Amino acid sequence: MKTITFQLATLFFLLVSSQMLAQEETYKKEIETLKAQKERIIGQEKDALKFEVREINKRMERGDISEAEAKILKEEVAKRRALNIENRVGIIDNRIALLERNEGEVLTLSELDTLDSDRMRLDIMIDGKPAISFNRRPWKEKIKYDRRTYSDFVFAIGLNNALIEGQSLNDSPYKIGGSRFFEMGWQWRSRVFRHSNWLRFNYGFSFQFNGLKPDGNQLFVQDGDQTVLEEFEYDLDKAKLRMDNLVFPVHFEFGPSRFRKTERTIRYSIRDQFRVGIGGYGGFNLGTRQKLKYTRDGENVKDKLKRDYNTSDLIYGVSGYMGFDGVLLYLKYDLNPIFKDADVKQNNISLGLRFDI
Repeated sequence: MKTITFQLATLFFLLVSSQMLAQEETYKKEIETLKAQKERIIGQEKDALKFEVREINKRMERGDISEAEAKILKEEVAKRRALNIENRVGIIDNRIALLERNEGEVLTLSELDTLDSDRMRLDIMIDGKPAISFNRRPWKEKIKYDRRTYSDFVFAIGLNNALIEGQSLNDSPYKIGGSRFFEMGWQWRSRVFRHSNWLRFNYGFSFQFNGLKPDGNQLFVQDGDQTVLEEFEYDLDKAKLRMDNLVFPVHFEFGPSRFRKTERTIRYSIRDQFRVGIGGYGGFNLGTRQKLKYTRDGENVKDKLKRDYNTSDLIYGVSGYMGFDGVLLYLKYDLNPIFKDADVKQNNISLGLRFDI
């Protein structure tokens, strides 16, 4: 009996010793693997640095950047790669220290190369083997490397009036300060050239609201195919004609921009930069209405008259803007006449501020 007990104890001791030796051998191999990874990390970052330096040299040779700018960019990428090596190697060193301190018996996350996999796995390790595993597919935002098109909300407001054939703007029958315009819409801004952002093509849609307020006690009257101003029989507090248009502006925009490149993105920014846009627009008249406010027999009256007033159905014109960042001086001029078949041609003109938000 004693002999059997001794044999069993000896066998148990041998099994435990064998397992401990195997575990020690396993974590020592893992440590050697981690040390080899450190060398591969250094080589990988150095290769990436060489590639980025070559790309910077190519841009300098093409004339996209100056020699001084190239030097600054090279210093930036060299600093970034050095920090990458320091951080990534530090992670490996901490892993090696953790294994050595616990002789391989640790709870840890499994290694995951997040650049090549879209899954995340969490393993609880016991004796070097995963005992419990959790898998999930994380949400990943796709970042476009070279973004060439941006979009903005466009808002504009200012003074509105008409240029009348044979008359100067000073002789206009419409109030200079009382006639105003309002515009809002959406635009897309695309870089024209691949390696430069000095020229952009802007396109979109806008709703324009052009208002005209007659001087004196006059209102607009439609007389057949003619629209004329006539004296109103009551004292007018307000008379205003408003034309609502849907137009599709296109502009070529010029101006400098800031260039920024990282290992993941290329971006050109026009923030706080001067820019000039030249182009035009075309569209449709959605409706015309006249609003009157006056007093009749001691009673305040408000009339809203929605009629054609012989205004043009097709709207087209030229426009331009200039300014810094998103605040711009804005000018637009309708090439179509305000009133069709009018004996005296009138063209709408607007000047104000435009905001690209």
